[in-house]
Amino acid sequence: MTLRKIHFTSGVILTLFIGLHLFNHLCSVAGAEEHIAMMNTLRPVYRNLFVETILLSAVVVQIVTGLTLFKVSIKAEVSFFGRLHVWTGMYLAFFLLLHTSAVLIGRTVLHLDTNFYFGVAGLNTFPFNLFFIPYYALAILSFAGHVAAIHYKKMDRFLLGISIYKQSMIILGIGVAITLIIFFGLTNHFHGVDIPKEYNVLIGK
Repeated sequence: MTLRKIHFTSGVILTLFIGLHLFNHLCSVAGAEEHIAMMNTLRPVYRNLFVETILLSAVVVQIVTGLTLFKVSIKAEVSFFGRLHVWTGMYLAFFLLLHTSAVLIGRTVLHLDTNFYFGVAGLNTFPFNLFFIPYYALAILSFAGHVAAIHYKKMDRFLLGISIYKQSMIILGIGVAITLIIFFGLTNHFHGVDIPKEYNVLIGK
């Protein structure tokens, strides 16, 4: 397999997980309990030794191959979606490294359940939210942008009478909508977020 095919394959594996993960976060609109209930339903699918090993391996492969391809692609890509593909990939590599490390540390060092509260502790606390709001928002938007760029490159020019450019822009628009809905659910502007005391360690309390 070429480097690009390896990168694409690991990306497909991660996309399947990220799709489930974003769906889980969308459930936060109904409240923390509903979010955690859905997480507990989905966890047996991906939080087992076999699948988790595949996912962690895919993360490593995605980051290493992505950084290698970046050096080549940044000079070759000149179109809007070409550049979007490159730069969203770079941010996703940064996010995957930090987010995966944080979750593993939370589980193995801090002995926390990395559930709804693990994610929203910093998101709902000043000044930590000055980092976490753009950090998470850019991650979701970069994922949507990366998918849109790949769609633009790989799909036919027209589908159901809609140009490939418009299709990709629709994907971007869906990404913006998902970002807004998720933030609506994960912040205390909707139903309020009371963070259990064991998660205060994440915000220095």
